[in-house]
Amino acid sequence: MTYDLDFEKPLAEIEKKLSALQRKGEKLKPEDRAQIKKLGADLRQKTDEIYTHLTAWQCVQVSRHKDRPYTNDYIKLICDTYFELRGDRRFGDDRAIQGGLAEIGGRTVMLMGHQKGRDTKEKMECSFGLAHPEGYRKALRLMQQAEKFGFPVVTLIDTSGASPDLSAEERGISQAIAENLLVMAGLRVPIVAMVIGEGGSGGALGLGVANRVLMLEYTIYTVAAPEAAASILWRDTVYAPQAAEAMKIQARDIAQAGLVDELIAEPPGGAHRDHAAAAANLKAAILKHLSELERLSAEELVQQRYEKFRAIGTFAVDDPVAVHR
Repeated sequence: MTYDLDFEKPLAEIEKKLSALQRKGEKLKPEDRAQIKKLGADLRQKTDEIYTHLTAWQCVQVSRHKDRPYTNDYIKLICDTYFELRGDRRFGDDRAIQGGLAEIGGRTVMLMGHQKGRDTKEKMECSFGLAHPEGYRKALRLMQQAEKFGFPVVTLIDTSGASPDLSAEERGISQAIAENLLVMAGLRVPIVAMVIGEGGSGGALGLGVANRVLMLEYTIYTVAAPEAAASILWRDTVYAPQAAEAMKIQARDIAQAGLVDELIAEPPGGAHRDHAAAAANLKAAILKHLSELERLSAEELVQQRYEKFRAIGTFAVDDPVAVHR
């Protein structure tokens, strides 16, 4: 395994010793085998210790890891069948948001999510996961089709935000996201949204108004990237770790605040260590929540979604009488 995050150095040292012994092959002595067993146990223990106590900035690094599974990876791992649908019928096809009809565990759903891109060519094609207006309008078109045919909607969120470039502004990025928020609020089918990496700003919210909002264990959900917040507050991105800590953006903090419905466990060392295990946990969560939501009528789904988001946030009033004025 490759340990390329700074806080993983102790794991890299153990892995190096373990690999050196394993390369001996048939020449292994009984004491070498015992040492391999001990090092394996030490590696698992140290991994659990480090990942149980991740700081907010370390969680940001894990959520952005280059080997972390993206939407297309999950599609391959959790879908029995998948038929991609492209284009917004107005401008073009935005590869930063991909989606289509899928069958998961015998259920037909409309599945869509952000795609960052794995290699340089795909990253450029997908704009690094920064969706343009046509991406959100494509997602909106698929959601409306899902409502027409009675299919649940499943969204996978993984973006640092919507595209900030001039062309996105010219084509109405804010309006496209706002329209998604409005339509999703009243959609008469179950919606399950999952943060699988970064949940950044309006780019995430454009797919995030759901009956159930879930987060993988080492993901983040934030109004602004830590670097952007640090630049605004302290005029220097070097303070990004402090900004991440102050904003409480990691999954466990978001869950404690009651903003998400469930944290989905990741494999030891994060989803990037074991795509198949992460996908299995994700699939189980999707099927569980869809099963629960399918018991509700269309009217109950809309009302439950409204009440969920209406209840977010707290406020204090010095004068109790003022509440009734």
